[in-house]
Amino acid sequence: MINRTNFYNNYRLNFGKISSSQVKGCEAIFNEWDNRKLKDVRWLAYMLATTYHETAKTIAPIEEYGKGRTRSYGKKIKHSGVAYAAPEKIYYGRGFVQLTWYENYELLGRLLKLNLLKNPELCLTLEVATKVMFEGMLKGSSNIGDFTGKCLEMYFNEKTEDAVGARRIINGTDKADLIAGYYLIFKKCLLWLI
Repeated sequence: MINRTNFYNNYRLNFGKISSSQVKGCEAIFNEWDNRKLKDVRWLAYMLATTYHETAKTIAPIEEYGKGRTRSYGKKIKHSGVAYAAPEKIYYGRGFVQLTWYENYELLGRLLKLNLLKNPELCLTLEVATKVMFEGMLKGSSNIGDFTGKCLEMYFNEKTEDAVGARRIINGTDKADLIAGYYLIFKKCLLWLI
């Protein structure tokens, strides 16, 4: 179990003030972590770093700025390039990890037993945003879009600690160094004075 008091004290030392919405986001992530009885704190640190970056530091499930307006997934087109007519939704980034693409909403919805194609806004709830992130980052749930078939265990295990390469779990190498820097800070917040 995470020593939450120490974590929040360390967070303030490293990032400054923490808002109530940031605490709620961290609590949702910590609760899921504890429920799953996960152990490798590096995985948790990388999840927090990813969430911090993908939510513009709010640690709250948000909609992608611009709602995919300049991206293919911001139109009624599947990742495969095929247009779709129904449902009347656009599958731009939502949640902690900015889930995108019709196929990813379909897949994660199936895994979570939710109709995310019909209700993509569910990804904006703490519960669903948290579960989407855990499913995708732990299992590498998809071979398209956000979850690339890569998972945390590939980058953080007994032989390696690759916070830069771990960005491939979500989004290629975009901002990989920046997020690796956040990872080091979150790892320090989690490990210091446990």
